[in-house]
Amino acid sequence: MALLLLSALFFGRIAARAGLPAVVGELLVGVVLGPSVLQRLAPGLSGWLFPGGREQAHLLDAVAQLGVLLLVGVTGMHLDLGLVRRRGRTAVLVSAGGLIVPLGLGVGTAFLVPAALVPDGTERGVFALFLGVAMCVSAIPVIAKTLMEMRLLHRTVGQLTLTAGVIDDVFGWFTLSVVSSIAVTGISGAPVVEALASVAVVAVVALTAGRWVVRHAFRLARTSPEPGVPAATAAGVILLAAAATHALHLEPVLGAFLGGVLVGREGKVEPARLAPLRTIALSVLAPVFFATAGLRMDLGALADPGVALAGLGVLAVAVLGKFLGVWAGASVSGLGRWEALALGAGLNARGVIEIVVGMVGLRLGILSVAAYTIVVLVAVVTSLLAPPILRLAMARVERTAEEEIREAEQREWSTLS
Repeated sequence: MALLLLSALFFGRIAARAGLPAVVGELLVGVVLGPSVLQRLAPGLSGWLFPGGREQAHLLDAVAQLGVLLLVGVTGMHLDLGLVRRRGRTAVLVSAGGLIVPLGLGVGTAFLVPAALVPDGTERGVFALFLGVAMCVSAIPVIAKTLMEMRLLHRTVGQLTLTAGVIDDVFGWFTLSVVSSIAVTGISGAPVVEALASVAVVAVVALTAGRWVVRHAFRLARTSPEPGVPAATAAGVILLAAAATHALHLEPVLGAFLGGVLVGREGKVEPARLAPLRTIALSVLAPVFFATAGLRMDLGALADPGVALAGLGVLAVAVLGKFLGVWAGASVSGLGRWEALALGAGLNARGVIEIVVGMVGLRLGILSVAAYTIVVLVAVVTSLLAPPILRLAMARVERTAEEEIREAEQREWSTLS
């Protein structure tokens, strides 16, 4: 844990000096310390640092999971619901374009890749659906940390990216659960109905009982003389919401984000009393999460020319498909070309979420090891491409008066943290 954290801070500083968000360096920590580099160069040292027992892996995963949940929850606390209501149509159109186009292209590409990438016993149709899902998802944790570090979370494009990313994630986890069920039990309407019912339950509870619970919890927290009580209350709400969605067989990240939104809307706590949570989430737990995610990557399989060529093709389809889809949705909504480019760059970051999707496919036998490696390649490269393109596009988007106000509030948060 100490090595991962200190290495993440070191690589993050190097990335920042290179003009990239720290999250880029943090993701590369796991690549350097994992199977891709250290295990190949010094297997003895690698085995001593990261013992192969499942218990050790579970301990790291537990801390990493806590980090991603709190990171996404803090992000939800910054969501401007007023802007979402005013620009909800835009976010939905951008998200729809960013889902439909890469999903269709991913499914089509899956029928063109060599048969060697499809595991024995797996139907090509199921493989195609799964690859399509992997191509259309976005990574809210990576997007959130990138927007925060680049100070774009307060910008309208940042808020739209975040909102559209949440829609993408909900759709992605919904379709992942459906495709996974099909792979195990065959084609049936039950998985679809169950997933839809779970999403409806989450929405109803969040808008009714959830708001009431959070409002009264923070009414008590604000009266406490202990300065850390509001931050601890916020963390408890975020984790409880994550547990609730997990119990409904939905992704815990979705619940964490909704819990953060409820805290930001109903908590009504001054930023100074929530700053400790932001500090521990962004500066300690999130770097460990991103570093741990890299430990699952083994880029050595790309040494096979066939896998490398197929990987480059899938990567091109993934990047262009997301950009084209988001650009189409943004254009229909009346956004400018630079705003469309920025949205496409932000939503292209698939990061750890795609790696999780790939791990599910590998575990269920839908993806071969080579296909999983290609999915990891797409996840890493798209996360590296997003920041420089975002910076290029946002330098040409003028600030509005509303954004100036949100930026001042963001600076207050950063100062207090």
